Amino acid sequence: MGILDKISEIEKEIARTQKNKATEYHLGLLKAKLAKYRSQLLEPSKKGGDKGEGFDVLKSGDARVALIGFPSVGKSTLLSTLTHTQSEAASYEFTTLTCIPGVIDYRGANIQLLDLPGIIEGAAQGKGRGRQVIAVARTADLVLMMLDATKPYVHRQLLERELESVGIRLNKNKPNIYFKVKKGGGLSFNSTCQLTKVDEKMVQMILHEYKIFNAEVLFREDCSADELIDVILANRVYLPCLYVYNKIDQISIEEVDRIARESHSVVVSCNMKLNLDYLLETLWEYLSLIRVYTKKPGQPPDFDDGLILRKGVTVEHVCHAIHRSLAAQLKYALVWGTSTKYSPQRVGLGHTVNDEDVVQLIKK
Repeated sequence: MGILDKISEIEKEIARTQKNKATEYHLGLLKAKLAKYRSQLLEPSKKGGDKGEGFDVLKSGDARVALIGFPSVGKSTLLSTLTHTQSEAASYEFTTLTCIPGVIDYRGANIQLLDLPGIIEGAAQGKGRGRQVIAVARTADLVLMMLDATKPYVHRQLLERELESVGIRLNKNKPNIYFKVKKGGGLSFNSTCQLTKVDEKMVQMILHEYKIFNAEVLFREDCSADELIDVILANRVYLPCLYVYNKIDQISIEEVDRIARESHSVVVSCNMKLNLDYLLETLWEYLSLIRVYTKKPGQPPDFDDGLILRKGVTVEHVCHAIHRSLAAQLKYALVWGTSTKYSPQRVGLGHTVNDEDVVQLIKK
């Protein structure tokens, strides 16, 4: 029996098992087995065949965004509209067969946008180049999920399921569980809050499934068995995701209003170029990018060439962005902007900068 057969057997068993107190340990074990087989499926085969043409693209720019969706939802049209790259777009499915990169120039930042081939159901098992598409998506900073507004909601759930099964978690935070494998001493289990979804027996059974008998587990929040498995496997990617509904010019205004009010959703029309400016604005927000401008003593700030950094960076990061030896030579920095109580404020390396701050660095 191959791995795919084993996976489908376990999925069927989970589907037909009732969820109650008596079966929760059995379900926990099945989920652990399922995650184990799925991770084996993702591992590249040991057989060395002929090398095909490369699929992934070299990472460049300040951030990377992956365009994922079913065939013929308008991914290539969006890439051609937002960037200066022309991706072939036609009215038949699978027009795009490989990864096509483009660069969005927005607020001085270069955001790399990857147009990936359409995903079909069963992509996680390798159907229709699905595995390569999903592997590229794992390296992105954000997933842009293109959906057809004229199609049913189930399409979004199918795509989410395909990404979930290969370890991509969308719009979720990493579970707050401390987990460490030890040499001996058995299982040390603790929690700082009341657990309603798992208990010590279930944790022990899941760990035994992975042949882990000595470990330290500390739950800092009420997590489920699936989240514990994610922590044990430690190969999950937590990415922000933006759901972009295309072809809104073909549905009623009430339907557009309903879709636009859903969380993490943006409605656009690539054909009529509707709402693309708001899409870029939301993209900037989700990528947590900020601009920091530098200033030489006695001269006005350089507003043409800002540094593109992530939210929450300090003056030390600004120094590293200019030159790696600068942080060691820094005496203090003068900052103008919203991160200070008054302008200019004299600060040290640990000061957090905000968007559009002006920084002047004084060396020793």
